[in-house]
Amino acid sequence: MRKIFAAFGAVRQHGDESRKTFLGILLLSALTIPGFLPAGFAQPAAAPGPAAEDWIQLFNGQDLSGWTPKITGYALGENFGNTFRVENGILKVSYDQYGPFNNRFGHLFYKDRFSYYRLAVEYRFTGEQCPGGPSWAFRNSGAMIHGQPADTMTKDQDFPISIEVQLLGGPGTGTRTTANLCTPGTHVVRNDRLFTTHCLNSNSKTYHGDQWVRMEVEVHGSGTIQHRVDGDTVLAYEMPQIGGGNVSHSDARTKQDGELLSGGSISLQSESHPVEFRKVELLNLAGCMDPKASNYKPWFIKAENAGCAYGR
Repeated sequence: MRKIFAAFGAVRQHGDESRKTFLGILLLSALTIPGFLPAGFAQPAAAPGPAAEDWIQLFNGQDLSGWTPKITGYALGENFGNTFRVENGILKVSYDQYGPFNNRFGHLFYKDRFSYYRLAVEYRFTGEQCPGGPSWAFRNSGAMIHGQPADTMTKDQDFPISIEVQLLGGPGTGTRTTANLCTPGTHVVRNDRLFTTHCLNSNSKTYHGDQWVRMEVEVHGSGTIQHRVDGDTVLAYEMPQIGGGNVSHSDARTKQDGELLSGGSISLQSESHPVEFRKVELLNLAGCMDPKASNYKPWFIKAENAGCAYGR
């Protein structure tokens, strides 16, 4: 409190307008100080966040219900080498039945598609990379969003056309960010320019070792997409769209360059390094901003030009 009055004294010599501006800012700041307001005056209420029950648990902690694997060289639904499995409540991506990796990239697809949502995964890397895995895939996985349907991938296709929220683990020393952007068969717009480079690093910190990390991605259809790590926004871009390369053996009918992506599949990646997921959950933002609506939630964020109904 003494600092507040000292600051006021420092501007007494300035004009009336300067003092008024300063006092307004000072009052707004002071209202947040515990005990500043007299008894009977409530502190300003913080905006409520989503309740636990608002999150949809895409991974039930027991089995792969709702999920379908697609591994390069194998038919949809064939879980070669028991790559994707659930043990002790953890969704694991494992390679102990592989031998050499042989470019058998895999993706585990969720059954529903989404357009406006917040996806969260809690993951960690463990163990050693599968022999024969590419060097760039060391402690490397991803959450694929706005992806093509699993049943439109060809048998030998390596990656779905999608936006990849790249998950990386540190090698023990140095810097290696996570929640990066990679673009298999896609482009995005960033800073009002079409971004065509395959990957873009976030500004996250590096997570060495086998520690758990929480990553969230908030998706507003074909509008803005934000990556967050442990609550901090580390990357943002907009207008995801089909374009570019970095996908092999895809069906040309699924590759309509320039088409904006307003929604799509969600999948978890298998790229040769063991990774575990203890939580995969989603806030479906397919709701209305109208406080009188039955599905109104105060934490809904209105996407630009989305109107009232998300995902319509």
